Amino acid sequence: MSDHQDPANLPGRPDPSRAARRTLIACVATVVGMVGASYAAVPLYKLFCQATGFGGTPQVATQAAASVGERSFRVRFDSNVNQALGWRFQPETPYVDVKVGETTTVFYKLTNAGPTKTSAIASFNVLPELTGGYFNKLQCFCFNEITLAAGETLEAPVVFYVDPAIAANRDLDGTSEITLSYTIFPTKGSPKPLAGIQDSSKPKL
Repeated sequence: MSDHQDPANLPGRPDPSRAARRTLIACVATVVGMVGASYAAVPLYKLFCQATGFGGTPQVATQAAASVGERSFRVRFDSNVNQALGWRFQPETPYVDVKVGETTTVFYKLTNAGPTKTSAIASFNVLPELTGGYFNKLQCFCFNEITLAAGETLEAPVVFYVDPAIAANRDLDGTSEITLSYTIFPTKGSPKPLAGIQDSSKPKL
């Protein structure tokens, strides 16, 4: 029997293999945590934008404004179609003039110009971005999947008002126009993968 022992096996000495396993577990846990945080950040960021209007995200309202003010805005409407979709998409009018607090309804026309039934979904934002916190949508087709047969046309309403509280924002004193911009993308049943964006009906500023 040898009088010499492996230093790694001496009492009080840490087990190198155990330490390596702990390090590996810690690294894996860190990676998993970072991935989970990135996925959680998406809905949290969306909620933050909806609550604050950050990035030009309009607000979602459940009732009309309590009052109508004297200040007015020209609200322009912009529509864009992903090239993979093969739809036509445009507002019924390029703009409307509204007073703050005034409930307004505008229709967008969507036509499937392709040979097969396809589905699409629309996203949106408003410019200037600071106005997003005051642009309230009561009804909108955005983020709802729309399916149209070949040649079918749908008229979808957007009901909105500009919050009278916008008058208190000194940074928007010189603002007289707001642009509501939609982009529509194919979802399931699309004939080919997503491609670039084409401007379908961009208002002239």
